[in-house]
Amino acid sequence: MGMLDITIVNVALPEIQKSFSSDFSTLQWVLNAYTLVYAMMLLPVSKLGDRFGKKGVFLMGLVIFIIGSLASGLAPNDTWLNAARGFQGIGGAAMMSLSLAIVTLAFPDRQRGLALGIWSSVTGLAISIGPLIGGSLVDTLGWRAIFLINLPVGLVAIVMGALFIPKSEPTQKGSLDPLGMIFSTVMVFSTILALIQKETHASYAWTDRRIVGLFALALVTLIAFIVTERIVKAPMIKLSIFRSSSFVGSNIAAFALGAGIYGGFTYLSILMQNYMGYSAFQTGLKLLWISVFTLILGPLTGLVAGKIGNRWLISIALLLGMGGILSIAKLLAVPFTWSDLFIGFILLGFSNALVNPPISNAAMGAVGLADVGMASGVLNVFRQLGISFGVVILGISVTNGYNDKLNSGLSRLSQLPPAFSSQTAAVKGELAHLLHQAGPFAGQQIFTSHQAQVFKQLPIYGQLHRVVFQAFQSGMVRACLMIAIILGIGVVASIVLIKDNKKAEVVK
Repeated sequence: MGMLDITIVNVALPEIQKSFSSDFSTLQWVLNAYTLVYAMMLLPVSKLGDRFGKKGVFLMGLVIFIIGSLASGLAPNDTWLNAARGFQGIGGAAMMSLSLAIVTLAFPDRQRGLALGIWSSVTGLAISIGPLIGGSLVDTLGWRAIFLINLPVGLVAIVMGALFIPKSEPTQKGSLDPLGMIFSTVMVFSTILALIQKETHASYAWTDRRIVGLFALALVTLIAFIVTERIVKAPMIKLSIFRSSSFVGSNIAAFALGAGIYGGFTYLSILMQNYMGYSAFQTGLKLLWISVFTLILGPLTGLVAGKIGNRWLISIALLLGMGGILSIAKLLAVPFTWSDLFIGFILLGFSNALVNPPISNAAMGAVGLADVGMASGVLNVFRQLGISFGVVILGISVTNGYNDKLNSGLSRLSQLPPAFSSQTAAVKGELAHLLHQAGPFAGQQIFTSHQAQVFKQLPIYGQLHRVVFQAFQSGMVRACLMIAIILGIGVVASIVLIKDNKKAEVVK
């Protein structure tokens, strides 16, 4: 439920907008409020689990998540919904971070790989299956159902957790390290918010004071956090865990996975819905080709990692992802067809299925059992930062490629007939303004908008469709190449940093 609620809302946004008559910027906070609070709370809830016991804090997170889901499902307006989504994010962070720690502690070494494989498979499946579940619920029961469905599932999880999760004693004594919690929360908050600002305001440059200021705040609080953790007796995070190259390598791989594959889901969904004409539900069905392999292969990857090592399994998985995304970049052509994506989706499916379990295994195996709570929090933060970074940087790649190709395409449009010849420059300028204003994600909608109707009388109108689609193709190819670069960085980091000799790697 925790990861599902990051992606499930995407397909419900049009219905939410109709229900509340919200503007686009307000609507985006239905997504961003959850993501922002979720990311900033991952480290604090891990510390609370270490201090007060993981089972209790995990169950409390479930309760908070259910209350937030109920409040979201009953929201009378968009302000209420955004606030409820933020509250829901607190519970989502506790569920995700502490569930990984609980699974790690619940199994001996010989079974832990399989257990983490199952946990990681569910995580990867939840992210990629969100649009399918969301689309089916919205189409049949309305947008409120995507939140209310969490109530029965959550109540079952609370009962099962209370009965079957072993009672856990605190693994850390002493104070809660309030300064560390404050600095880490502000650091993650300002980093994610800066990325959100860039995502929601395409006109902002990276040097805009509203973005630079947030990144500067993140840097200052990061330095303050490091200084604090070095001097307090019971630090929120033992900085010594970063002495393990395997722990560092697995976190870089998690960041690359989030930025490359999970961040890329957003733009693959836009391609299929806005340019290929698939409905939300049909798009979810197509994305099953990426997610379904986690059900088959995910639980087994922990066993495979024991044979060939986490380092090589992560590297192979990320290389498969590179192959899949480069296949899409090579085959994607106007008019877009499913055959352009099929091979790439298969390879991305294998990558998604194989990569999550060994990342979790390598990270958890690189720290002592007393530190798995904080380690799981750090790993989830890196994954979530990767998703946020990927959505922004890939969006910039798509937009830049779209605008460059659009300008060159418009300049080559056929000349207008004599009746319009004196107005050629003005008409093309107005077309360019309209299409740039709509942006690369408008897709087919731009041709059915009220503003576009005035151009239908022009003989060049028929050429515009191909120009716009070719422009988006150019943007998607750039984004695919960026994904390949990000995944390549993950491959290099995995090969160089991750070690498979556990005894030498575990940081006490």
